[in-house]
Amino acid sequence: MNTLIAPVAETPVDYELDTHRNTRDWSDRVAYGITRGLRFLADTFFAKRYGNRAIVLETVAAVPGMVGAAFIHLRCLRWMKHDHGWIRALMQEAENERMHLMTFIEIAKPNLLERVLVLFAQAAFFAFFLLLYVVSARTAHRLVGYFEEQAVVSYTQYLEEIDAGRVENVPAPAIAKAYWQLADNARLRDVVLAVRADEAGHRDVNHGFADELRPA
Repeated sequence: MNTLIAPVAETPVDYELDTHRNTRDWSDRVAYGITRGLRFLADTFFAKRYGNRAIVLETVAAVPGMVGAAFIHLRCLRWMKHDHGWIRALMQEAENERMHLMTFIEIAKPNLLERVLVLFAQAAFFAFFLLLYVVSARTAHRLVGYFEEQAVVSYTQYLEEIDAGRVENVPAPAIAKAYWQLADNARLRDVVLAVRADEAGHRDVNHGFADELRPA
């Protein structure tokens, strides 16, 4: 990481849902290959159990922001440089993903196996992502960008299941209504729309970070 610049806006007002950043070099291809592999595993294990899928994936999604923020924080202390807003943006991302997890725990009620899976998934991904960030911060941010692309796809499919009546449109939990300031009569569909918007914002932020870290 050579420079630290001001981050892209945390949550864009206008965003394209169905967007994909084409791979341009080996770093992008590595990030996209990992993403496709993990997407295959998630589809195989969870199928259309989107609430349970969200619980496992959101605990993983909350890792990158915290790792990146800590790494940049320590780097700025070592070299006595300003972070230009990167630390705050990444900490906000980590907090936002954690709230996604807390929300879907209320909705999907994970069983013991899924709770154990969360523990192993978080530990394994934390070690992997920390190593990746040390080796190539650009690849790490591109990986998160691709992760979030897939998250937008998954939440769009979740909405389709709700709209088709195959998933019950249950009342939104209190934690979600408070966090996103939803109406008192908000339902699961409103929650998924809010979460999908968050993921689209994280996608654009991390792709923007990866672009800025690309060698000239």
